[in-house]
Amino acid sequence: MSYCHTFLVAVLCFFSVQASGAAQKPNVLMIIVDDMNDWVGCLGSDRVPTTNIDALAERGLLFTNAHAPSPKCAPSRAAILTGRRASTTGLYSNSHWWRPAYPDLVTLPQYFKNHGYHVAGGGKVHHHTDGFNPPDQWDDYFDLITDQDLVVDYFKDRGEDRRFFTDKMPRHPNDSLDWGPMEVDDMEMGDGHTVRWASEFLAREQEKPFFLAVGLFQPHLPFYAPKKYFDKLPLENVELPINKPGDLDDIPPGGQEMAAHRRKDLRMIEQHDDLRRCLQSYLAGIAHADALIGILMDAFDKSAYHNNTIIVLLSDHGYAFGEKDHFAKNTLWERSTHVPFIMAVPGMTTPGSRSSRPVDLTCLYPTLVRLCDLPVPAGLDGADITPLLQEPDMPWERPAIIDFLSGNRAIRTDHCRYIHYDKGRAGEELYNLQSDPEEWYNLIGRFPGKANELKAWLPPSYADAVPTKKAYHFHKETYSWTQRDQKTKEQNSK
Repeated sequence: MSYCHTFLVAVLCFFSVQASGAAQKPNVLMIIVDDMNDWVGCLGSDRVPTTNIDALAERGLLFTNAHAPSPKCAPSRAAILTGRRASTTGLYSNSHWWRPAYPDLVTLPQYFKNHGYHVAGGGKVHHHTDGFNPPDQWDDYFDLITDQDLVVDYFKDRGEDRRFFTDKMPRHPNDSLDWGPMEVDDMEMGDGHTVRWASEFLAREQEKPFFLAVGLFQPHLPFYAPKKYFDKLPLENVELPINKPGDLDDIPPGGQEMAAHRRKDLRMIEQHDDLRRCLQSYLAGIAHADALIGILMDAFDKSAYHNNTIIVLLSDHGYAFGEKDHFAKNTLWERSTHVPFIMAVPGMTTPGSRSSRPVDLTCLYPTLVRLCDLPVPAGLDGADITPLLQEPDMPWERPAIIDFLSGNRAIRTDHCRYIHYDKGRAGEELYNLQSDPEEWYNLIGRFPGKANELKAWLPPSYADAVPTKKAYHFHKETYSWTQRDQKTKEQNSK
């Protein structure tokens, strides 16, 4: 049987599911977690229980070799939600707003809205700071309630210093480098409010097929979570990642520069002997996010939509706690890019299935559009992974592609990672992940043929970085932008 015929049969079976007496297009429930690396049970980690994420993986297909399109929040989410890589758009960092640079660019939620779906979102879907989430993309949106604000009020009401774990460590300029337990329930945290809103949405009758995006801020800094998760994860049971002495000796200047980013934070945390508590708090955040996903899925299972909804779970990138002498994200190595990614498609994916084929999350746009029988727009960089949903082990030549800042790219295949840095930073890396999962041994000088093969996936050129936020004045009340030089000219002309 041909692939096209198989796909057609699967889609027809899918569309035959009835929600309210009449066949309709499938709904989409997309769950995005923030800064969650691959420390989940279904990906083989035992650092913290993730029973609900693991249960969701058993509903559909788990991609065991999935990667963020960029190891940074805003460029990763921009690539996911536009289907276009940073090397195509020039949206390389958190300092770029996408809308003023591309006023006509149609994002994934807006595309579904334009094609007759009721589109609702809540929490952190796009990057969470002002200017990243234009309201015209949504029919309904529930704004993120940040834990950072809740934490301040929590300790103020208790008359306590919030830094009872790290009271000797200097505060981060924006108070985000902070962590510890709070004696609160899951639903009292910021993401709890988002999950309550999403659960109420699922409990209501929807007149049209819907696209529902639920963005959880956990386990992003500040690493605060309900105390019960700290009690289940005693500090002495928290195992620190290995920071191998001399690991950076064979790393070129480009990698050295990225590894050094936020090393001052790592040194400060180590100086105050708080890295284990920091990691404990991050893991508690994963447990908290996992519990909220369980609450959301309970609401989903009780809804009228549990038989005709595509479910997607993904993280925007990973997080390091000392590996390669690095803290946080912002690198092109496995720790920063490898993420949980699950798709459950009724009538198509096999429950409990796995695929080790390399994918990056720019695939989400074309894949969801095709699954919902909408025309796939031109100009997308992402690969349609529908074939893998049906045949997880089929031959797959395309690698995962990860960009970070202009001129830097990682290519991830089944077993290898190739990294190419731009001329200013310079250098290359090559790893065999099968024999060296920690990426300790740079093989670039030993296998030039393999490196040349993977170089074929480098772009012929990188887009110029679009103007930064400093180039614009953002008008929050109208969600519009004015170029600063243009505003100055207007003022001078009056």
